[in-house]
Amino acid sequence: MSSVDDLKAEIKKLSAKAMNMKMNLHDLSEELPVNWTNIMSVAQETHDAYAALEAARKRLKELEAA
Repeated sequence: MSSVDDLKAEIKKLSAKAMNMKMNLHDLSEELPVNWTNIMSVAQETHDAYAALEAARKRLKELEAA
């Protein structure tokens, strides 16, 4: 498997994780004010998931352009 294929597989996993975190954040918002103390941690995890996904997509673009 090439590094491009490996990266595409990683992006697929990162995308699934990001979508899961998005739903967790959405669910948390619907339950407010219950569990309001979790807002920052869930938001940070969601941010981190999308940042990792964006970085992987950028790496893929760079590999494909080379």
